[in-house]
Amino acid sequence: MLMSTETRTASALEVRGLTVSYRSAPVLWEVDCAFPAGHLSAIVGPNGAGKSTLLKAALGLVPADAGRVLIDGVEGTGALDRVAYVPQAESVDWDFPITVREVVEMGRYRSAGWFRRLGRADRAIAAECLERVGMAGFGKRQIGQLSGGQRQRVFLARALAQRAPVLVMDEPFAGIDARTQEDLLRLLGELRDAGGSVVVVHHDMAQVRAAFDWTLLLNVRVLGCGPTADVLTTDAVRAAYGADVTWTG
Repeated sequence: MLMSTETRTASALEVRGLTVSYRSAPVLWEVDCAFPAGHLSAIVGPNGAGKSTLLKAALGLVPADAGRVLIDGVEGTGALDRVAYVPQAESVDWDFPITVREVVEMGRYRSAGWFRRLGRADRAIAAECLERVGMAGFGKRQIGQLSGGQRQRVFLARALAQRAPVLVMDEPFAGIDARTQEDLLRLLGELRDAGGSVVVVHHDMAQVRAAFDWTLLLNVRVLGCGPTADVLTTDAVRAAYGADVTWTG
């Protein structure tokens, strides 16, 4: 098992009264939601709904005006040891001179200590995670030489190397081929089945409905949070997106 599930709580990620604004305009307004531990959860909503901002505010990457955040039941800076984060691909400097192996080994820095050399056990964990995502043969490649799908696999491997109980991913399916999407969904399902908790910002509503247990429907405010089938009703999605939506299947 790659993710520790010791001392689990009922919620992997919980926000209470979270409000975030940019230049006095609210991006999130009094958001209350909880993502249960041991589930594969999605955050969906139209462009500008605040999906990525919710994750960044929960991780302290953007300031919040108000609210509380608990990660695996822990509040404050200590909570960051309990979460691994995969950012949007567009936020990464792909020209940075670093190899695939070095990227994944970065996932061990917090555990090993930022100013200490990685030991044999840490390097073995990184190698194991690269193998799990199908990138074992790419360790010496510069990260910028990879395709979009390969890059996403590498950043997932880095997150897995942290062995945190909670994994959050910001639009991991954007710009990757169908085969990589299938492989990524399979890996996330395996993590969930092993007791890990996964929260993903996603745009493909049909894929969310088919593969995710729990969903937050967001448009600045919470429009629904719960089991996916209960949240993604035609009326709720129409209210969120302002368009006619027809579900099939």
